[in-house]
Amino acid sequence: MYKYQQIAQALHQMFTDGTYAPGALLPDQEQLAKQFHTTRITIRKAIQLLIVEGVVYSKRGAGTFLRKDYQPAENPEDSPIDKPIGTTATQQGRKVTSKVLGLTARMPTKQEQKALVIGTADPVYVIDRVRFVEGTVFAYEHTIMPTAIMPITEEILQGSVYAALLAHGVKIAGSHRKVYAIKATKADVLAIGAKLNDPVLVIKQTSYTEEGAPFEFSESHFPYQHASVTADVELGPFKPKAAK
Repeated sequence: MYKYQQIAQALHQMFTDGTYAPGALLPDQEQLAKQFHTTRITIRKAIQLLIVEGVVYSKRGAGTFLRKDYQPAENPEDSPIDKPIGTTATQQGRKVTSKVLGLTARMPTKQEQKALVIGTADPVYVIDRVRFVEGTVFAYEHTIMPTAIMPITEEILQGSVYAALLAHGVKIAGSHRKVYAIKATKADVLAIGAKLNDPVLVIKQTSYTEEGAPFEFSESHFPYQHASVTADVELGPFKPKAAK
């Protein structure tokens, strides 16, 4: 695990144990660099990771704040449906490991070309891996990414791909996501130990950079025993129509 990931986890623990209250202003990057005996660049990467997770936000000229509505997840296995999914990000403070089932490159299918807005001659990575949290199967991930996004290795796949993208300078804006249930397939039986036709939660998503370019077309399968999702819903002010 990279230093900035360790710092992000340490900060996340401080948010969880009450060191920082919701809405609190974090120390500036120079102070945090001294606290963690590292550089401001490393702190900046850790803060960026927490911003992507939706845990903190920055105001120009004011600093970085813990979200006012921040609450530690009641169920640590919940996946936030309103933020880019990343097992390492959503399972802060817990041991996350991976089993890489496949890492290959090929030309994209028509569906992948459409989802990623690429051409027939633009190669893609095909990534298959199983994620474990504290030794228990968490999800089976099938991911398609343009090879142009950055070099992907099995070493990177053992950790967080999103964190590696951030370190590479890729700024992640968000995802378009569809959630539904299916009956377990033979692939689910092999990957996550599901029984054939067991219910499986599926999250299919296309993720985008801040420039609006899609960089990931993925499908994650979660065993029903540990599958749940959470969502933050923001509503604008209610304005009742005047009575006639």
